[in-house]
Amino acid sequence: MDGRRSDTRERIRSVAMELFSERGYEKTSLREIAERLGVTKAALYYHFRTKEDIVASLSEDLRGGIDEIVRWAEATPAGPDRAREIVIRYGALLHSLGKDMIRFWHENQPAFRDLGFGTSLRYQFRVLADLMAAPSQDPMAIFYARQALLAISWSLSMMGDLELPDEESNAASVAIALDILARM
Repeated sequence: MDGRRSDTRERIRSVAMELFSERGYEKTSLREIAERLGVTKAALYYHFRTKEDIVASLSEDLRGGIDEIVRWAEATPAGPDRAREIVIRYGALLHSLGKDMIRFWHENQPAFRDLGFGTSLRYQFRVLADLMAAPSQDPMAIFYARQALLAISWSLSMMGDLELPDEESNAASVAIALDILARM
């Protein structure tokens, strides 16, 4: 039963991201999400009471994934190998969340800010970059670390219109990020 409930939640989140991307977050209603899914609003309410709850669940996945990378990095000696692995893990995390989620995140910054998710995500992003730059906390090293992470984020949010397989675009974005990281 839990597996089926989990599958339904994933379908809801996926359809919501499609609609948010097509119509915008503010212009999408729970009724429209339910209609696209072919379920009643009551069935949708069983899983998510509001659009904000859907976005919160997606944000929790992203924050939880970044927290996992941070825990791993804090238990690993600082240096170039750790920085490279952070980039690889960050790329895998964003890739697993999907283009629609990342594009929504970038295109709907006001919604994330209004819902209070943006601040914690920016903080986590900075923590990752600081861990990549360690042991040096040279501002230019941190700059390159942030640029490497941004290369991955932006590739998902800005390159979705290109006809590239997800694996190929992820591999390319990680390679570009690693090239930037090599400048540290």
